[in-house]
Amino acid sequence: MTAHTALSCVLDIGASLGECPLWSVPEQALYWVDINAPSLNRFDPASGRNIAMPMPESIGSYAFREGGGFVVALRSGIWLCDANGKLERRVVEAPYDTRHYRFNDGRCGPDGRFLVGTMHERRDTPTAALYRIDHDFRITELFSGMTISNGLAWSPDGRTMYHADTPTRTVEAFDYDAATGTPSRRRVFSQWTGANERPDGGTTDSIGHYWAALYGDGRLVELAPDGTTVAEHRLPARCPTMCAFGGPDLRTLYVTTARQHRSADELEHFPQSGGIFAMRVGSPGRPEVHFRG
Repeated sequence: MTAHTALSCVLDIGASLGECPLWSVPEQALYWVDINAPSLNRFDPASGRNIAMPMPESIGSYAFREGGGFVVALRSGIWLCDANGKLERRVVEAPYDTRHYRFNDGRCGPDGRFLVGTMHERRDTPTAALYRIDHDFRITELFSGMTISNGLAWSPDGRTMYHADTPTRTVEAFDYDAATGTPSRRRVFSQWTGANERPDGGTTDSIGHYWAALYGDGRLVELAPDGTTVAEHRLPARCPTMCAFGGPDLRTLYVTTARQHRSADELEHFPQSGGIFAMRVGSPGRPEVHFRG
């Protein structure tokens, strides 16, 4: 295992809860959300400009649509959104009590379906779930019994799905049937024991390594397909939330971070908390799958 500290801040924006970075290959731009602002953002690394598109309520995640624009997971449900951040219509009502739950991490699977999980905001009961949104906007619960659904990613061949329940410090792996959009054969992929080693968002690269952001621990962990740790990558912020591969060759790793609920002492030591960080990596990522609905 090797340890690296090569991440530098490319957007010092002080986001409360930066999340869900996704790279647009056609635009050569990084999209991301601030769940608490709330906003969907477009960052242009070439110019350094960030455009915030305000949302009316918490936005947990989103995906690019094949026809343009986005599918977005807001507290009130799943919405379609145009390329400028204007909501068009709600296609799925929230399957939970919006006073206590919201949508959280979500991503398109290899089949172009949108999978999205929920979280219980009081964090005192494992009643969150993972859902699948089909191309016709039908919603199906895949499994439940977690507190914060996170870490969705797929292996390069699309046959393995990864998912994390953050408070349990566990990432699980599943067999994934792209024909039906169904995960099966649930097993532990990797698990941590430290109080701050909480796996948040994740992604995979072209050689099948899973990259987990450990919220509270200030590092990314790069895991081989068998779950062993290949490398650790520290960054000057305690709360990395998710990473994404971008750049013309998909070899720039971008990492969103959070600033919420951090102490004054911590923010003095890590003043760029809430920023977006980046570093060059050896193995490229893969283009994001677009939602086919």
